[in-house]
Amino acid sequence: MKTRIILITVGAVAVVATAFILLGGSGKDDKNALPKVKATKDNIVEKALAVGTIEPENEISIKSKVSGVVRRIFADAGTHVKAGDPLLEVRPDPTPLELAEAKRQVQLRQVDMTNLDKQRVRQVSMVDKELISRKEFEDFERQYDEAQLQFRLSKERLALLESGKIKIGNTEIESIVKAPIDGFVLSKTIEVGDPVTPLTSYQEGTVLMKMANMERLIFKGTVDEIDVGKLHEGMEAELKVGALPADKITGTLFKISLKAEKKENATVFPIEISVPKAKNTTLRAGYSANASIIIQKKDSVLTIPERVVTFRNDSAFVKLALAAGKEEERVIKTGLSDAIKVEVVSGLKEGDDVFEKPVKKIE
Repeated sequence: MKTRIILITVGAVAVVATAFILLGGSGKDDKNALPKVKATKDNIVEKALAVGTIEPENEISIKSKVSGVVRRIFADAGTHVKAGDPLLEVRPDPTPLELAEAKRQVQLRQVDMTNLDKQRVRQVSMVDKELISRKEFEDFERQYDEAQLQFRLSKERLALLESGKIKIGNTEIESIVKAPIDGFVLSKTIEVGDPVTPLTSYQEGTVLMKMANMERLIFKGTVDEIDVGKLHEGMEAELKVGALPADKITGTLFKISLKAEKKENATVFPIEISVPKAKNTTLRAGYSANASIIIQKKDSVLTIPERVVTFRNDSAFVKLALAAGKEEERVIKTGLSDAIKVEVVSGLKEGDDVFEKPVKKIE
């Protein structure tokens, strides 16, 4: 009887041990099994990324043609103006020496003209009596006309220094600076009372304001040298503006620089993308943005994650899950890639299970 009990007990322990080993082994296998992904149909787009900013196509620097100080400002930054609208007024502020010299020049020219008027009366009388030749009289007339012009010029210069406004023929020269185009005042770099240096042939002049037509915007950015060879003018681009994450903005690539630049130890090429006016989006000059230039696009093609593909000796391999727990390494032919998904041209069919790559343990 005791022997029978012992045998039954030993048998029960053996059954429990066998079940534990089997179940434990199965759990361990499940735990170590690699996850799988399915080959599915999807759209895939190859893009080149450009990083840059939104800028006006043409930005104009407003300058004055007369010197002085700012007397009044009619338009502030952010104001929309039309061509010809007043922007600011410059009050002439000549030095005492400049004003004195201008007044003395007018007086000297006045004396010259008084003397020449008297000489002209004599010259007319002498030419009528044929006491001088016609050529001598014509030479005097030319001298007289030049003196008149010098006298007029000295008076105009004095008027500009005193009032900042004169009219020469049909042209008005005044100290009120007007808008050259329809657009927005982007920035104002002066305040009332600031000195103004005029724009001349010898100096650039003080930048008073900057203007631009905000309906004509462009994206200015750079692309990596790896991608520039795939680009050409006319390609569609999708813009993501950091300040407007929910807005979808599209544009067209229209300029690719022929010369590279070095930026943060990388070789990049400047590009420009035209940005049409958006109906429900307000774009501002200086917005930072990323542009995805669409190089190639395919719809409804067989794809798998690129991370599951092993590239070796110019070939691509995946580990395919088969029936009854079997697996095999299969050669596939890849096509278009967006760096996340890759197109499978041959070697798989829709619904096939592909193993993920094992995660390497850090020792």
